[in-house]
Amino acid sequence: MAKYLVIVESPAKVNTIKKFLGSNYEVMASNGHVRDLPKSSLGIDVENDYEPHYITIRGKGELLAGLRKAAKKADKIYLATDPDREGEAISWHLMYALKLDAEKVYRITFNEITKNAVKESIKHARNIDMDRVNAQQARRCLDRMVGYRISPLLWAKVKGGLSAGRVQSAALRIICDKEAQIEAFVPQEYWSLEADVKLPGERKAVAASYYGDETGKVELKTREQVDGVRRELAEEHYFIKNVRKSEHVRKAPLPFTTSTLQQEASKVLNFSTQKTMRLAQQLYEGVSLKGSGTVALITYLRTDSTRISQEALAAANAYVTQVYGSQYVGKVREDNSKKQNVQDAHEAIRPTEVARTPLEVKDLLPRDLFRLYQLIWRRFVAATMKESRYETTTVKIGAGRHVFSFSASRTLFDGFLTVYDPKEDKEADAHLTKEVEEGSEVTLEELKGEQHFTQPPAHFTEASLVKTLEELGIGRPSTYAPTITVLLNRRYITKENKNLYVTELGDVVNRVMVENFPSIVDVNFTAAMESLLDGVEEGNVEWKSIIRNFYPDLDQAVKEAEKKLEKVEVKDEVSDVPCELCGRMMVYKYGPHGKFLACPGFPECRNTKPYYEKIGVKCPKCGGEIIVRKTRRGRRYYGCENNPECDYMVWQRPKSSELSELKQEEEKI
Repeated sequence: MAKYLVIVESPAKVNTIKKFLGSNYEVMASNGHVRDLPKSSLGIDVENDYEPHYITIRGKGELLAGLRKAAKKADKIYLATDPDREGEAISWHLMYALKLDAEKVYRITFNEITKNAVKESIKHARNIDMDRVNAQQARRCLDRMVGYRISPLLWAKVKGGLSAGRVQSAALRIICDKEAQIEAFVPQEYWSLEADVKLPGERKAVAASYYGDETGKVELKTREQVDGVRRELAEEHYFIKNVRKSEHVRKAPLPFTTSTLQQEASKVLNFSTQKTMRLAQQLYEGVSLKGSGTVALITYLRTDSTRISQEALAAANAYVTQVYGSQYVGKVREDNSKKQNVQDAHEAIRPTEVARTPLEVKDLLPRDLFRLYQLIWRRFVAATMKESRYETTTVKIGAGRHVFSFSASRTLFDGFLTVYDPKEDKEADAHLTKEVEEGSEVTLEELKGEQHFTQPPAHFTEASLVKTLEELGIGRPSTYAPTITVLLNRRYITKENKNLYVTELGDVVNRVMVENFPSIVDVNFTAAMESLLDGVEEGNVEWKSIIRNFYPDLDQAVKEAEKKLEKVEVKDEVSDVPCELCGRMMVYKYGPHGKFLACPGFPECRNTKPYYEKIGVKCPKCGGEIIVRKTRRGRRYYGCENNPECDYMVWQRPKSSELSELKQEEEKI
């Protein structure tokens, strides 16, 4: 009997795929990349037409020996690495590292790890796509050139341990530009005027906002304007001036792409992009379900397409018909916002089996895995359902020559909202129990004027940064999370309450990059480079031509920067903690295990102490600050700063309201 070898990337996939294939199939894992450019040098021969020099990754020798032994026994070798450019390149590297006979090698890809998908991929095995491999080679070489030529310059002129990157440097500039906008923002005063009025037959008053006068909309910018309107309204009667009804539809959401999944998981679940991708990878590769073994729960997680296969759509329609009724079945709408660089190589992210509901797996999955699966499942099902319809009633209230306005809405058909209703999209309009008639009088209960100031642009969050990177065409689905993670790990940016802030170090590095390497951090240049890489994948651009045009300019810029760039001093951030040995205010430092406090008097004073992040919540037991701690294995938990005297601790981030309730309960006891 013929023997076949299937090589996948992750060991987590091995058992999942093995059970789909017969006993004549052996499934093994490469554990990701097996060859790469050397760490000790550039690894690209600039004198020999930029030929990359690949070597076996240290520690992979034994693994490759095992794969080589299995490959010799096999009649056919199926390379089943991930279905993206990087996966294609890993397959190509495997072929060379294992010295495989090209006639025995077949490339297979599947968007989901299910029996049908895996078996179907073997039926449609193909050769390795060298255009995709070359697109990945071009990206790898470009990134290596930027990193290995500019990073040493940062070490010499700023401080050791820094790095520059083609995508990360452009992303850092975007964040720095936003910070500059926020700092330059000048607030403008404006006022709101609200009338709490009681309508005929209604028990509760509604808040109507000042609209203007008979000439049209009027903006209230000063207290004098508001006081003037108040004086004119003092003796006026309030009445229903106009009632207008309109019907609206709310379209069903599109199924998730990598970017939208990261954004929604951040907003709804408070997950970082890195955490979202780690959990999604587990759901894709397979999780152990009692009674079913290892099961892959979602399709491939790195995609910029909203396309859904006909088979998956039919299954979703059948599910919706059975559970909600045929009137809820809709069509997946087209993504009109698609950019030219969308690859559409894979489907959208969706559950592999729509019939496997979140309720069915709730008790079988860890909490965070379940929450992410539930989000993906609900979004997919909602995407296949009808839009919701609602009626809006806009009421204008007259008072002399002045006009107030409010809106109320009621649902006519809930549609997809029965399954998926994101928190941030919920309506906050007034609710009316009776019809409103024009001309009827209303009773004023209170007139409230309030001063406001225009707000600066919001700081980036991980979600909004991912959205911006996608809109600008910087990076690809697989690069968003690693880019943000690198910026955080290098201390170029910091995250507080979801917001991203540029550190002094990040500001210095950005200035160095903007002044000396403007094209590297130019958004349009970076996006154009992505388009060129897409052209390589499509077979329209020769990959080395990109390198030939890029490297000479980079080389010249580096040489000029080495001559003109002065040494830049980055001062340590000063804390509010005094050194108990010498009295100096301690500064924040960063080591292999993260942030810590150190005395600036080094080497005279060598005092250091751990840094604990405060979350702004008081301990319900002793009143101390709640701080973020870590177990020996690195798991985060929340405990009192007065430990071990106070033993309060919880795994989930506590809120002050929750702790107040807990304290009240303890006091009752």
